[in-house]
Amino acid sequence: MTETPFMPKATAVWLVENTTLTFKQIAEFCNLHELEIKGIADGDVAKGIKAYNPILAGQLSREEIEKCSKDTTKKLSLLKKIDEIDVKERKKPKYTPLSKRQDRPDAILWLCKNASDLTDGQISKLVGSTKGTVSLIRKRSYWNFSNLKPRDPVILALCTQEAFQKSLDKAKRRVEREKKAKIREEKKAQEASL
Repeated sequence: MTETPFMPKATAVWLVENTTLTFKQIAEFCNLHELEIKGIADGDVAKGIKAYNPILAGQLSREEIEKCSKDTTKKLSLLKKIDEIDVKERKKPKYTPLSKRQDRPDAILWLCKNASDLTDGQISKLVGSTKGTVSLIRKRSYWNFSNLKPRDPVILALCTQEAFQKSLDKAKRRVEREKKAKIREEKKAQEASL
């Protein structure tokens, strides 16, 4: 298998526009058909494709192009294979097997009863559900509420003990902040009334 340059058609467009290489040389280098290169030169193929400079991309050298321009039997050779670009992967939603999906509402009910300080958002993150589902279970208006049995999400393997503990600590800090803010508001209200 021959190595092809990155973006072969765009590279071919650049080579046709900026060099005196033969169609055959460009076709072999870009792994395209010779007629396709002729079509690019005529303006019938690759309309709207922006030319891609293989010299700036580090795939060809000027010397290589000059040598091949002088000797039409010589083939262009790729300087280096472009390394794969590292794309930072987005955090994928955690997959929950079908057999465990019925456990989510049970886990939500358990969290609502045993960790009532957690917000709907925190619970939905922990078990991989939606805020809407959490809200419905909390209000006891979930469609299947009568059949739910509260079960620990850690035991059901929907979240880790560490993640559960972190969320719980965060919720406790939030509750403390809210209490302090409420006390401050009451003091301000008392001082204003005096």
